Amino acid sequence: MIIKHLSEHKKTCFFLAVSWTVTIALLCLVKDSDLPSIGIKVSGLDKVVHFGFHFLFTLLWAIYFFASRKVVTVKLITTIIFCSFLFGVSIEFLQGIFTTTRQADFFDVLSNTFGALVAGLIAKKTLKKQSN
Repeated sequence: MIIKHLSEHKKTCFFLAVSWTVTIALLCLVKDSDLPSIGIKVSGLDKVVHFGFHFLFTLLWAIYFFASRKVVTVKLITTIIFCSFLFGVSIEFLQGIFTTTRQADFFDVLSNTFGALVAGLIAKKTLKKQSN
């Protein structure tokens, strides 16, 4: 299984995790009008996007640490989820202070956190099986 061979690709895993982290920051801090429009107006789509951002953030960092350490612990997953939470809160704070077209949103933070928690549970279950 590919997960068992992640240690051979830990630099790639690190690159992907860092790249995704930077992508989230850029997408959340640029003007709305500077982003490409997909022409879909769905109520709550923004929250799904936030869920996805932090789901993938948590998953990629969990995979990187698994590739580096070959073991996943509850403490490690909890730390990654907490980092996702802090990152999301920081982005919302920066949106509220440094952007004119965006605002801080408590429900974005909830969506971020839920995405991180779901990914953390999946990562813990999947990666723990691989470390045995």
